[in-house]
Amino acid sequence: MTRGVFLVAALLALAGCVQPQPRYVVGEPYRLGGVWSYPKEDFALVETGLAEVLPASVLGGQTANGEVLNAQSLTAAHRSVQLPAVIRVTNLENGNSILLRVNDRGPEKRGRILGVSQRAATLLGMAPGRATQITLSVDAERSRAAMAGLPGAEPAPIAIAAAPRAAVAREDLAPLPGAREAPRRATQPLPSASPGLEAQAQARPVIEALPETVTQGPAQPGLLVVEVGQFFRADAAQALAARLPGARISQQGRGRNALFRVTLGPFADAAAADLALERTLAAGVSGAKIIID
Repeated sequence: MTRGVFLVAALLALAGCVQPQPRYVVGEPYRLGGVWSYPKEDFALVETGLAEVLPASVLGGQTANGEVLNAQSLTAAHRSVQLPAVIRVTNLENGNSILLRVNDRGPEKRGRILGVSQRAATLLGMAPGRATQITLSVDAERSRAAMAGLPGAEPAPIAIAAAPRAAVAREDLAPLPGAREAPRRATQPLPSASPGLEAQAQARPVIEALPETVTQGPAQPGLLVVEVGQFFRADAAQALAARLPGARISQQGRGRNALFRVTLGPFADAAAADLALERTLAAGVSGAKIIID
């Protein structure tokens, strides 16, 4: 057996022994691909943007929340949503829609809001090496069910030291004239937890596979734009737009509810949008992102 074949066999044997150790993770801010991301728990997240197909998983590798990487599972990587989370992803270019479990951080490339496994890409009709217009939304009910029972899902209890108590003297007094004393009841010990409940509490969390059900809707491709920022003040939007050649300001709402968006584009393809995003980030606008209008 050659050294290379032996190494592959050893990796396969090791991968077979690895058991998933899923946990609930939000995490601290981190820098990936030159861009800072700020994870947070969000059960109402809705986004549009570009997605990509993740490369083949490394045998034995783990996701950011401790699951085993598997290119054939319906999983995805997102930069900020809590892990795990269940999201509905729709390919705007062909209308295919499926449920995915977000269990990792990424993708690394700027201007991409989601990376999907190879199996998920096949069902969605996404081609490797090409950016695809998508919309995603968190399924709150399924996400809460996915995190139930995982380590880290509940906040750690705060240890509170009780102040020492002094001894208290007790004296039984005779009942008042005309009063009747109720008979004393013996204190019963609290029932101990049943062995079944203890075993259930110590059981390993089970990762439920999502159904490979593809919902077909109409294709709704949109316009690729770079959203530079959103402001409640027109002068703030104008100041930022003045720094970026070709920037446009659009207003949504009126009066105190008015929102001013600063955007670049639209662009003919993902490559042009990527170039505009790189220039915007280089100009110091860290919150710029590619969206679908």
